[in-house]
Amino acid sequence: MNPVVVIGAGPQGLAAAAHLIERGLDPIVLESGDATASAVAEWGHVRLFSPWTELTDAASRHLLEPTGWSAPTQGYPTGAQWIEQYLAPLAEALGDRVRYGARVVGVGRKGRDLSVDDGRAEQPFVVHVERADGTEERIEASAVIDASGTWRTPSPAGADGLPALGESAATDAGLLEHRMPAIEDASALAGQHVVVVGNGHSAATTIGILSRVAKREPGTRITWVLRRGTVGNTFGGGSADELPQRGALGQRAKKAVEDGLVDLVTGFRTEQVVLAAGEAVLVAEDGRRLAPAARVFVATGFRPDLSFLSEIRLDLDMRLQAPSKIAAEVDPNVHSCGSVRATGAADLEQPEPGFYIVGAKSYGRAPTFLALTGFEQVRSVVAAIAGDREAAERVDLVLPDTGVCGGSGLFDAPDESASAGSCCAPAPQLIQLGVGSAS
Repeated sequence: MNPVVVIGAGPQGLAAAAHLIERGLDPIVLESGDATASAVAEWGHVRLFSPWTELTDAASRHLLEPTGWSAPTQGYPTGAQWIEQYLAPLAEALGDRVRYGARVVGVGRKGRDLSVDDGRAEQPFVVHVERADGTEERIEASAVIDASGTWRTPSPAGADGLPALGESAATDAGLLEHRMPAIEDASALAGQHVVVVGNGHSAATTIGILSRVAKREPGTRITWVLRRGTVGNTFGGGSADELPQRGALGQRAKKAVEDGLVDLVTGFRTEQVVLAAGEAVLVAEDGRRLAPAARVFVATGFRPDLSFLSEIRLDLDMRLQAPSKIAAEVDPNVHSCGSVRATGAADLEQPEPGFYIVGAKSYGRAPTFLALTGFEQVRSVVAAIAGDREAAERVDLVLPDTGVCGGSGLFDAPDESASAGSCCAPAPQLIQLGVGSAS
């Protein structure tokens, strides 16, 4: 029997492999980076707002425990600690089932292009891989689990979803970055003007890191740019959030604004980034210009890379690019009170039998994903692949409440009307990314 190919050696990809082994199935995990969880490593300095008890997967623990490993139970790890204490040991336990420097460039059906119906489902998948040394490989698979995430396809600063004019040039010049800075990066910008664009947890994390520098170096200026016309959900659910560190993250950012460490600019939709004298100037669609900045950090979310799935039949929501069956649950435009429900194989299956999108990528452009969600997804999906429909249909997870209610409100509604149509308190739905304050 052909193996099951898992795309991505991050938290969900590795967990999927552990579940497949537990079910007696043979996984191959393809990772484009040269090490385990290479995307997590890029924000390794950031502390997660989920505790250790929510950051390990059951099948993975079963695989690791015979090696003498024990699951951490206290505290909130950074991304680097998550790798060192859990993900790297898990990858080591999986051994040569994990292949590094293996970038998936295409997935299809053997002998069938997208348009062919006849005998399609009976054919194995073919996964085309480009290796770091330039060689190519073609792997036949009985099923494919896409856990490639969204980290390497960040959304641009441009307000229309496309890069702003000059954004690419500013990126190439090192003046604009689509990442969260480490404290060392922020310290190097002391005494200068820094701009943060975005409304989610990555933006709040960046504000928290930069404001620590501004406290020490009063000459440091921070401008926080929001596209929408109100502050609205920017500061999250506070003490009502069932993940305390997630709630505290927004409150720390709010305090930085209230203390005058951060200037908050609303309704600023970036049209152009102008390079001038070694600095970047953001220009809005309405003509407003920010003061020249030594660095611009863009934290406007992420989007799925669908380029290598052009020969796979997909049913995705046209707005979020998430599987259609879960789009309404995760849509930040309309999402209502409480947590997003857990999702499983029935929600994630595609018109292409045996192909599943899991992890952050399953939420498309929606920013409400938690590690717990991904672990439940892969448990259910692997059960479905193994033919255990009862286990696939069972829900073993209740997600923590965000502490806020309602949709994101009208894009330009004043604060007092932003909750129109929501189901409970006036605060609109929290937008989250899954990581918290810097260590």
